[in-house]
Formats: sequence, C-alpha cells, structure tokens
Amino acid sequence: MAKTSSRSASDTGARDIAVNRRAFHDYDILEKVEAGIALTGSEIKSVRQGKVSLQEAYARPERGEIWLVGAHIAEYDAAAHFGHEPRRPRRLLLHRSQVQELSREVEQRGLTLVPLRLYLNKRGLAKLEIAVARGRRHYDKRQAIARREAEREMGRALRRAAR
Repeated sequence: MAKTSSRSASDTGARDIAVNRRAFHDYDILEKVEAGIALTGSEIKSVRQGKVSLQEAYARPERGEIWLVGAHIAEYDAAAHFGHEPRRPRRLLLHRSQVQELSREVEQRGLTLVPLRLYLNKRGLAKLEIAVARGRRHYDKRQAIARREAEREMGRALRRAAR
C-alpha cells in the first residue's frame, strides 16, 4: 500500500480545507492513504470556499468501491436549484488494489477508515487523506494525553537546561 509521506501541506504546495482533529484523539492511526474524491461542480466550488466539515465522517467499502459517508459540504449559494445534497455519500478515487487492501483490513481486522484532512493539491484537485485506524478506549485516550504531557514537560526541561 502506498503510504503518504509525512510532509506537511505547506511542503507539497497543498492548501488544507478541513482537518479532522478529533480523529487523532479518538483513534490510533495505523496507516495513511491519499485518495481523490468525486465531486459535483457546486461541491468543488463550496470546497474551495472552505465550507466543509469532516467531524462525523467515515469511509466504508461498498460494492468494490470506497465511499465517504457523513462529510458535510455546504450548499453553494450561486448554484440555486442545481446544487447538491450536503451530506450525500461521495465516492473516493483509489486504485483497485488499494480498495481491495483497505476493504480487507476493515472487514478482517475490524479497523475503521477515518478521513483526516481534505485539501486542494497544487493542481487545484480535491484530495482526501484517509487513515486506517483502530478506535481508542477511554483509558487509552487518558494514557495518550498523559504521554503527550510528559513529552512536553521533558522538552521544556531540556530547553531550560540548554540555556
């Protein structure tokens, strides 16, 4: 499976439209994959205006394709009655081998496909970064927060010692 690099959006010339910060809190991210997303004309215009929410979204395999479910792309005002439904399922554009591998991991290992961020690449195409993730239990979340706090304290102590 082709994994995305750890480069930030500014390194690649991409512009973040929506980021699902809650996903990093609720899930252990195992693997990241970049996917295209099939949008209508009014949807891409709304995306370019930044009117997107990934908060309750997830992806699921269905009939040999991966679908983004629950993402909210606000209606584009200028589209009038030619607009779109804000929460309709949207098809993700992946290679067949990627779809098969992601489907297998979700079905066999009980993992979840979570959207992490929606962005426009340097060519202006909408891309969605999805992750294969395992849900965290409540105590896992507390441990992750404690670990982050400990790392911050160590960093502060090292900076103070370096002065």
